[in-house]
Parts: sequence; C-alpha cells; structure tokens
Amino acid sequence: MEEATTAPQEAFSFTPVDVEARKKLDFNSGDNVRVWSKIEDKGKYRLQAFEGIVLARKHGTSPTATFTVRKVSNGVGVERVFPLFSPMIDKVEITKKTKTRRSKLYYIRDKAVKEIRRKMKQILLGKESVETQEENTEESPKE
Repeated sequence: MEEATTAPQEAFSFTPVDVEARKKLDFNSGDNVRVWSKIEDKGKYRLQAFEGIVLARKHGTSPTATFTVRKVSNGVGVERVFPLFSPMIDKVEITKKTKTRRSKLYYIRDKAVKEIRRKMKQILLGKESVETQEENTEESPKE
C-alpha cells in the first residue's frame, strides 16, 4: 500500500487582496468613508481617493459583496459602487461613524434634489423681491 505524504500545504491565494482584513471592515450605511482606488494612468497606477457617505452595503461578506458611496462634487451628486474584494481598491478608511435607522439610504438622493429646489426657489424669490424694491423706489415721488 502507498503511504500518503503529509507535506505542508502552502496557502494559495486566488487574489492579491487580504480577504480576512476586508471581511473585518466595520462600516455600515450612513458612515463616511474614503476609498483609495487604483487608477491606471499612462501605463502606471496611481491612487485616487473617493470620499463620501455609504448609502448601502449589499451581499454581506460574500465574494460578490458591494458598497455604494455618494458624494457631492461641484454641486453634482456622484455615486460609485465598489466591489468589496476588488484588487483595484487599495484601502478603505472610515472617517466618521454614524447611527442610522435604515440599512439602505437611497432616500438621500430625493432629499438632495428637494433641498436644491428649495434653495433655487429662495434665490428666485430673493431676486424678484430686490427688483420690485428697486421699481418701488424709482416710482415714488422725490421731493
């Protein structure tokens, strides 16, 4: 009979990502995070930060786990969906922890739109009131 050799097994990894460290990341929806992603630029890679609020985490710690981050850049809302175990993500920093009552914060999109509409309305009403005040001062008789 053949004897099975018990050679020490080397830990073989299918991905360059430290999977255990990514599983232990403790951030939820509502937290502010800074995601350092690798961007290919002329054959080289550079790190670029994307900082914003986490709207959702999906699929827990499975290989297909993702999280959505939203930020406002130059007055425009920008959202990115990052795969949790992507090798293109260098690191995820948690900048601020918050307590939320929801696991998915998609309502923030509508909330931002309503806020912008309200501000625009105030600006328009503010200009109209200034114009009417100027007209009233011109029409009033001067002594």
